[in-house]
Amino acid sequence: MTPEFRMIETNGVKIRAAVQGAGPLVVMVHGFPESWYSWRHQMQPIADAGFTACAIDVRGYGGSDKPRPVEAYAMKEIAADVAGVIEALSPGQPAVLIGHDWGAPIVWHTAVLHPDKVRAVAGLSVPYFGHPPVPVSQIIKAMYTDQGKFFYQAYFQDEGVAEAAFEKDVRGGLRKLYYAGGGESEAYWGGIDKKHGDALLDGLPDPQPFPAWLSEADIDYFAGEFTRSGFRGPLNRYRNFERDWADMNTIEDRVVHQPSLFIVGERDLVLKMFGGSADAAVARMRENASDFRGAHLIPKIGHWTQQEAPAETNRVLLDWLRSL
Repeated sequence: MTPEFRMIETNGVKIRAAVQGAGPLVVMVHGFPESWYSWRHQMQPIADAGFTACAIDVRGYGGSDKPRPVEAYAMKEIAADVAGVIEALSPGQPAVLIGHDWGAPIVWHTAVLHPDKVRAVAGLSVPYFGHPPVPVSQIIKAMYTDQGKFFYQAYFQDEGVAEAAFEKDVRGGLRKLYYAGGGESEAYWGGIDKKHGDALLDGLPDPQPFPAWLSEADIDYFAGEFTRSGFRGPLNRYRNFERDWADMNTIEDRVVHQPSLFIVGERDLVLKMFGGSADAAVARMRENASDFRGAHLIPKIGHWTQQEAPAETNRVLLDWLRSL
């Protein structure tokens, strides 16, 4: 069975959603640089388990609208998009949210900002950090830029720079980035050394053949989506740290109160932010989620959780969904 595509009007934009099955709604939110297609291995199993499986293109991506202003990609706007998708597909009934990479912060924040729309929430790769004492951009500056070290999120700040690099060779750039984040890459072990001012894609390997978890047809699909959509919208998400911090600073209760779950790969680069420790990431979850139902570390995989290890990811997600 293939999903049905629907265009959902919400929060002043149209969001493309792939929908499959019937039953309580489960909305899946992708990260960078991805697509609804990142959840292709989850759609059928979740539908078969008695749920309506929905995977969206975040604004700026794929078939969804692509407003130009940087501020259109503030977290509160994207969270409002997700809340609107829930209301359109499940009127008056909350949904379960599952997010990966940037999709994880999106679903965590949707649970905080729109608690009546969310009955449970799971994050893949990125735990819920809560509200930092200063904007993330200031933390990046202190930890990386001021030390002369490269950090990709700092590289993404200048409008047009990363866009031009990716759009020069969309397929090649995506292959390099997907491989760099995967469990087979030496990037996890410090094999790539960059300084502030370097370009992200320079020096990254483009393996032939690509690891089996991502087929040439899969890469073709992603490349086609970004060839049509460009990269400005996706990269604008990284340009809202100050705005996001100010918006969340006005929220009194920033705890995730819904049943929550965290899944991460053993070799996920995100764990480097916690000194390579999954335990430290889980501790952060426990600090910021009042009904934390557990964490699962998947061995030998990297950042692209549900694509690198679909069977194990599905097993954990379906066990959790059935328990709610």
